[in-house]
Amino acid sequence: MTSGADLAATVPTCPDWTLEQLVRHMGGALRWVDALVRTRARENVPDERIPLLGGPEGEGDPAALDAWLAQSGELVVGALREAGPDTKVWSWAGVPDSGFWARRMTHEITVHRADAALAAGLSYEVAPDVAADAVDEWLQLVRWVQRNEPHAAARELLVAGRTLQLHATDAPAEPGAVPDATALSPAGEWGRVIELTEQGVEWRPGHGETTVALRGPLTRVLLAFYGRLPLDSPGLEVLGEREVLEFWLEKATFG
Repeated sequence: MTSGADLAATVPTCPDWTLEQLVRHMGGALRWVDALVRTRARENVPDERIPLLGGPEGEGDPAALDAWLAQSGELVVGALREAGPDTKVWSWAGVPDSGFWARRMTHEITVHRADAALAAGLSYEVAPDVAADAVDEWLQLVRWVQRNEPHAAARELLVAGRTLQLHATDAPAEPGAVPDATALSPAGEWGRVIELTEQGVEWRPGHGETTVALRGPLTRVLLAFYGRLPLDSPGLEVLGEREVLEFWLEKATFG
């Protein structure tokens, strides 16, 4: 991951971090989840109980960072495979099983790899099924925060009458997806219709008439939806009331 990259470079999408700090954050998260799953934790595991959480000693050594990050990934993959998806494990979002952590780490890695690629000036593509599930998981986490953390910015999204559409121009529609009655999106392409309600965000596969729509290749739609790409990035198109999408991007958070 760090081969040939400037570890001191600022990560544009995480401007408080250098590339080295991003790598250490990612590896630390993997080791934290490994500790949770491997011990079948029923409560959070404190940092001081996790070996090598912060990475190797010293700074600026890409070989040491690469080896540590690779080992971190091997540890958590082994723990998750051994546990299977249904083992009871503490989590912070109301889904207390190892399957939650497998999914969460998949998308944590997906987005932070994008951060690293953007910092290094490299191209990046996400497999369509992973990108689609990353959108759905993000929506589920935002809804959980809306309903369970009263001081979270996401609760400001508890309003009615605003709808958003995500439309991927390069990914197929899923079975059961609702087509676009307005012909905004050609039939057979991936989409999500997102509705803001006073009870929490709701969504469904497909297309429809919405307040605003974000269109483009699925990887770019995903990264824009995660705040990793500007809405004016090449290949992206915003149709309708842009301020509704900007409001979502400002308030949608789970941590």
